[in-house]
Amino acid sequence: MRAVTRMAGVSINTVTKLLVDAGKAALEFNERTMTNLKLKRIQCDEIWSFVGMKEKNVPAERKGQGVGDVWTWTAIDAETKLVPCWLIGTRDAGCATEFMQDLASRLAHRVQLTTDGHKAYLSAVEDAFGGEVDYAQLVKLYGDDPHNLKPEARYSPGECCGTRKTQVCGFPDKKHVSTSFVERQNLTMRMSMRRFTRLTNAFSKKAENLAHAVALHFFNYNFCRVHKSLHGATPAMAAGITPEPASLADLVDMLD
Repeated sequence: MRAVTRMAGVSINTVTKLLVDAGKAALEFNERTMTNLKLKRIQCDEIWSFVGMKEKNVPAERKGQGVGDVWTWTAIDAETKLVPCWLIGTRDAGCATEFMQDLASRLAHRVQLTTDGHKAYLSAVEDAFGGEVDYAQLVKLYGDDPHNLKPEARYSPGECCGTRKTQVCGFPDKKHVSTSFVERQNLTMRMSMRRFTRLTNAFSKKAENLAHAVALHFFNYNFCRVHKSLHGATPAMAAGITPEPASLADLVDMLD
C-alpha cells in the first residue's frame, strides 16, 4: 500500500478508502451473482489468521473487541473450482451454522458435501440442509514424529498417518469424499493475500479491512483469474455465471 502511495502521489488514507470501497463493491457483486448455483461436489474448510494480535496476546480489557484469532470459512466446488461463499468469524457452532445456511441458500439442488472432522459442522449441516444433502466427513489421523525435533516443527501439525471417511447423512460417493481442493484453496489464499502469510508482521489491524481484502481476493479468483485446469476459463465461467473473464477495471467501474 505504501508503494502505491509513492507511485501515485496520494495519501495512504486515500488508498485505504479505495480498497474499502472496492471490497464492498466486490462483496455486493458476489451476493448478487452467487445464486441458484448448479454445483455438484462442495468441500468446506476453515483457515486461521488474526487481527491486531494473536489470541494469546490479547489483554483482558480488549477481549471481544475485534482483535485476536479469526477464522475464514470457505467452500469450493470440486469441478468448477468456484468459491460460492465465505464467512469471517470464530471457529464455533454459531459461525458454522451461519456459514452453512448461506451456502445452502445459494445452491439450486442437492449436492455432495465434504468437510473435515470439526464437530461444529454436524449440527450446522443438519440445520442448513436437513436431510437434503449427501454429507461425509474426512477425518485426518495425526501422529507424533519422534525424529523431528527441530524448532520449526512447532509450526506444522504432526505427521498424517491416515484418514477416515465417515458417512454422516445421505449417500455420498466415497471416491469423492475429499478436502484436497479446499485445502489447496487455503494455500492460494496464503500466497495471494499478504495478511494471511504466517510468521510475518503483515497482519490486519481491523476485522473490516480483513473482510474487504478477502472479498477482493475472491472477486479476482472467481471472475478474473483464468485456471489452466478449466481450459482457459474462470470458475465463474465454468459454473455458467459469466460468459467471459472480468477485470479489476470492471470492479472499479462498479464503484460509481
